[in-house]
Amino acid sequence: MVMMGSRRRWSCFWLIFFLSPLLFVEGLNDYDPKSLHVFLLQQAWKTLQARPSYTGRLYRVHLPANFSAMEVSVFRLRSKSLWAKGLNFSSFHIPPGSFAVPHVKRLAIVYENLGNLSSDYYKLPGFSHVSPVLGFMACDATNLSSPGNLSVSFSFLKEPISVHFPGKFVPREENGIKCVTFGDDGSVHFSNMNTPNVCFVHGQGHFSVVVPAAPPERKQRWWWKWWAVGFGGGFAGLVMVGVAVLAMVKIVKKKKVEEMERESENSEALNSILIGISRVPTATLIRTPPVLENAYVP
Repeated sequence: MVMMGSRRRWSCFWLIFFLSPLLFVEGLNDYDPKSLHVFLLQQAWKTLQARPSYTGRLYRVHLPANFSAMEVSVFRLRSKSLWAKGLNFSSFHIPPGSFAVPHVKRLAIVYENLGNLSSDYYKLPGFSHVSPVLGFMACDATNLSSPGNLSVSFSFLKEPISVHFPGKFVPREENGIKCVTFGDDGSVHFSNMNTPNVCFVHGQGHFSVVVPAAPPERKQRWWWKWWAVGFGGGFAGLVMVGVAVLAMVKIVKKKKVEEMERESENSEALNSILIGISRVPTATLIRTPPVLENAYVP
């Protein structure tokens, strides 16, 4: 016989209605799982008190808009029904032959699915969640208005509780899939997944499926690749700009030479003579002949 959760025997009513406002406000800023759990229990208890609560019926718990990613429901049943038939609700299967400790006439079981907020409230350094965090808790629901409601644990004659996770998880040595149990005291317990998508637990709490996180070297290599691509692209761009500048300089020089050639072709050509070792231009015709002053004849 396996008995778990004996430390949970405090008053659910006193815990929910007196401590929850303080704990929840505190945990709202730092994603504290304890304050969240107490707040969800409070909402579930209000759901049972707001309407005629029948045994054997699952009630959905309505949450504020900022918790819309979560799914919470509450189920009320008789202890003798749990012993005779067990219980299948949401993702949990409690086998027949299970009973509550201490013994109570009726039980209220609160189911939690934290959805995409799982990794915010239950962080695991070195691991990544591949499933949402699922949880459940059982309380004495014999008298919903009584201030003496106790949190109860479970004992099993044969099989433990099985948790069925959504998705497709095939346990292999190379993928490192693990079942993880989060304790109320902050403890974390890992176990192997021997059946695809199923983890076996021995009491109430919060559970998930995790895999080892990718090593940081992969992320660094990824950034190095982007850096190399950016550097190569920048260098190629500089080379192209340099080639374009050289081409423009050559075009400008060529235009200047062509302009000088056109000017030389339009100008008057002069003969040249050799004086010493130098050749200088000379004119073959004097357009205005000189007139001597002394040679003037009236």
